[in-house]
Amino acid sequence: MPVYSSLSHALAEALIDVLWFIEGSGDEQMDPDDAVKVLEGVAHLVSKLSSDQRSELIDLLGTMAEAESDPARRDFLRRRFFWRDRSLVRA
Repeated sequence: MPVYSSLSHALAEALIDVLWFIEGSGDEQMDPDDAVKVLEGVAHLVSKLSSDQRSELIDLLGTMAEAESDPARRDFLRRRFFWRDRSLVRA
């Protein structure tokens, strides 16, 4: 039985894992310039999603936040990503 209900969910979890790692990394773990490049790349990709794709991602991130058992990671999902008028906004 698969752990995730869909490929989209699995990939969203992987993306959040990467962003969570970057968020918690110090300069000794990851070069700050490289971290910015990764974050800008993700932001660019999200900006290119269709409205339907963006809605799917927003819904999925909301579901992930509700289901997250780790309080710090749940806070990261809620604090760093919030939804305004069905638009994904990075806080």
